[in-house]
Amino acid sequence: MTIEKIYSLYLDFPSVVTDTRRIKKDDIFFALKGPNFNGNQFAKNALEAGAAYCIIDEPSFKINEKTILVDDVLTTLQLLAKEHRRHFDIPFLAITGSNGKTTTKELIYAVLSSSFITCTTEGNLNNHIGVPLTILRIKKEAAIAVIEMGANHQKEIAGYCEYTNPTHGIITNCGKAHLEGFGGVEGVKKGKGELFDFLRLNKGIVFINSDYEYLLEMSKGIDNIITYGTKDASYLGYVINNEPFIEVGMKQGYAGTINTQLVGDYNLPNILAAVTIGKYFGVDDQKIKNAIENYHPTNSRSQLIQQASNNIVLDAYNANPSSMKAAIENFSGMHAAKKILILGAMAELGAESLSEHQNIVSLINHYKWDHVVLVGGDFLNIQHPFISFKNSLEAKHWYHQQSFINSTILIKGSRSMQMEKIIAPV
Repeated sequence: MTIEKIYSLYLDFPSVVTDTRRIKKDDIFFALKGPNFNGNQFAKNALEAGAAYCIIDEPSFKINEKTILVDDVLTTLQLLAKEHRRHFDIPFLAITGSNGKTTTKELIYAVLSSSFITCTTEGNLNNHIGVPLTILRIKKEAAIAVIEMGANHQKEIAGYCEYTNPTHGIITNCGKAHLEGFGGVEGVKKGKGELFDFLRLNKGIVFINSDYEYLLEMSKGIDNIITYGTKDASYLGYVINNEPFIEVGMKQGYAGTINTQLVGDYNLPNILAAVTIGKYFGVDDQKIKNAIENYHPTNSRSQLIQQASNNIVLDAYNANPSSMKAAIENFSGMHAAKKILILGAMAELGAESLSEHQNIVSLINHYKWDHVVLVGGDFLNIQHPFISFKNSLEAKHWYHQQSFINSTILIKGSRSMQMEKIIAPV
């Protein structure tokens, strides 16, 4: 069956799912496959649960006319998204970067949705499955789409651009993330820069943090550039206060101050990006302020949690050398009587993993802490004088035995470490 015919079915049943546990009546189920699962095996379950159609790619699982056989389910999902995208003549803003892209996306969405019907990526569904699913959720009344693009190897962003066809783009930064897949920091720049390559070729518009010289270099040849940052930019901002939440002032491009619910001065670029993009699309200053001030981080991203007399900075959704360094330095500058640092290992660093974990230990040694706890991964394979545990469950047992009072605690680590478990009730 052609994509055009599948798209006509989608128009009649415009809800796509890839998990039979979430099937609702008249959904279209795409039977994706992975290393440890085969969605084709669940086609029968999907139909019994009310699915209108099932897209499969193994003939042995064909049941009736409601099971549509294609060469490859994932490719079909992406081509369907491309066909859906073709029917929109609205701004598509793509966001990628090593750090801060999800927070930036959420802030931009908050600002834009204050004035426009805006569709955006849910949570961090920013991969080869999440991006097409996001596009297929866009309704005809949408005025702007904001698409987050994650990547851990080169050519991935370029592939997303082929069916997202972004008109606007932002790269938050290029740091030491997914070094194993990208092959080093220069590989990160090349991979993330695929977004700029697409926009350069297609006369798109980019928003750039001018504090990062490498982003200015990467954007050469793009005609339409809007800058933000702390110097030499169209939109200039600075941190007024960061105790505990960041308060931002603007020197240029926006009038007034913004009091956020975000912890960490490393969130300044994320906030400035949201202000800049809001202003570009004509959002009123007061609406920009209200949207950012009313945004509350969730899912272990720069969250401030109070437990009894303790303040916990939970920034444990992800970690890499760049974001870890920023979090530690920010935490070191906070005024607190008693500081406890609990860090989980960083993933996907390849051959540089041991040296990058050693660099974090060296950084920790520059500051004074009441306790330092290092958990798992290559923290177990380097020499350091700190408390050490194999996993977050061991760390949790230690944590609940301490009965800390009047303490400020930073918890950070890669997603695989599940560091949020440490402060969960026993």
